[in-house]
Amino acid sequence: MKTQRSAELFAQAQQLIPGGVNSPVRAFKAVGGTPRFIARAQGAYLWDADGNRLLDYVGSWGPMILGHNHPAVVEAIRAALEEGLSYGAPTEREVRLAELVREAYPMVELVRFVSSGTEATMSALRLARGYTGRELIVKFRGNYHGHGDSLLVQAGSGLLTGGGGTAKSAPSSAGVPQAFAELTLVADYNDPEGLKALFAQQGEQIAAVIFEPVVGNAGVIIPTEEFLEALHRLTQEYGALLIADEVMTGFRLAKGGAVELLGLKPDLVCLGKILGGGLPVGAYGGRAEVMRQVAPLGPVYQAGTLSGNPLAMAAGIATLKTLFQDPPYRRLEAYGKALQEGLEDILTYAGLPATVNRVGSMITVFFREGPVRTYAEAVASDTERFKAFFHGLLEEGVYWPPSQFEAAFFSTAHGEAELEQTLRAAQAALTRMPAS
Repeated sequence: MKTQRSAELFAQAQQLIPGGVNSPVRAFKAVGGTPRFIARAQGAYLWDADGNRLLDYVGSWGPMILGHNHPAVVEAIRAALEEGLSYGAPTEREVRLAELVREAYPMVELVRFVSSGTEATMSALRLARGYTGRELIVKFRGNYHGHGDSLLVQAGSGLLTGGGGTAKSAPSSAGVPQAFAELTLVADYNDPEGLKALFAQQGEQIAAVIFEPVVGNAGVIIPTEEFLEALHRLTQEYGALLIADEVMTGFRLAKGGAVELLGLKPDLVCLGKILGGGLPVGAYGGRAEVMRQVAPLGPVYQAGTLSGNPLAMAAGIATLKTLFQDPPYRRLEAYGKALQEGLEDILTYAGLPATVNRVGSMITVFFREGPVRTYAEAVASDTERFKAFFHGLLEEGVYWPPSQFEAAFFSTAHGEAELEQTLRAAQAALTRMPAS
């Protein structure tokens, strides 16, 4: 596979941009080799700067559930573009997108749009503190909620594979004051007894618990019923808010995301990725009683020059309308089931210890024996073996996320031909790997 042009661009970028990238995991630091610079995309495929066609399982890290360049989304953006780029004033499109959010999430009585998932989670936590008058928040080891200072404490994703620190440090990035980190309590995902003990010690001071309903930033980790029950019971008992970070899972796992799929009852939901249809959008929303604390109604300040950008609103409206009019979730589940079972068969035949975790159209292959239900089990995976798997797929034209600790995503543009190509590529990649 040719990589000369990508290598040239990466060398140039490293002279101009920290690490040559604008988000750490893109640098391939976790897997080595040359990052692919993408020139264009269509449907389930990317074409890099060297002209290689790549079957895409990154999907812009989640937003592209309809595949790249979906006609309805492109046309909506084109129509909005003819009317102007940005106004810094309210538009009808904001109202229409808010209506669609509430249709999917009936518990979201009021919603505020921002420009990224990080903005959404930061704002939701500020709101929780303002509403409760408390300072402490609880997050879970390996859950990633954006790069806000209070949230870079034992986070997952890029921080595990080439970010500013290690998962064991607290805080897990240089530049985050220790005082900020001390306002964040860290618990273990899928450990209801540990969460219960934490609340028994400091529950009266906890403003909110924020969590990934299905973890995607330590690889896919699926919540247990006992864990979800404890989350709801303890937050209600102690008067803390429950914040579901659905930036990744929103509109992907069901029309109403993980809230619908898992029967969750959060006070606030954070959204992004699919919500913007490929353009920068985030949102946070929930019960009116809580959301009325946001300025200009209440004392919790949050603002953004490009919040509600007309192009982004148009892309989001087109994406959600397409999803709602012809729900793809059964088709995505069928594709995911076939992909998971195919990968498991190939891994078993190759004699390699591995676990495949999947929920809907999110999937991770962990190279380790036994189930992966916790952060500790995820980080015990064989990352060297994952590197070989990643590069084997890439050589076969399949673009998998360049980190053991990132979920892979597929879209409605992935069909039978893409499934067969993926499994052939996986078999070729695994048969070249050492058994031990």
